[in-house]
Amino acid sequence: MSSSHDEGHGNTPAAWTAVFLCIIGFLIGGAGLVIGTPALAIVGGAIAVVSPVVGKAMSAMGLGAAAK
Repeated sequence: MSSSHDEGHGNTPAAWTAVFLCIIGFLIGGAGLVIGTPALAIVGGAIAVVSPVVGKAMSAMGLGAAAK
């Protein structure tokens, strides 16, 4: 393992928000599939698909790691 520590590797509000939204989307979508509610499955899938867009937008607003 390297002795250097990459500051900001996933430790930003943008990254945490994107991951949180993706997990919530998959949980909602999975629940919709299990209980047989297609609308809930679609909403969960939409949340999961939008999560990287939200992360990129937050990163562009300065809440992400600086580009190298």
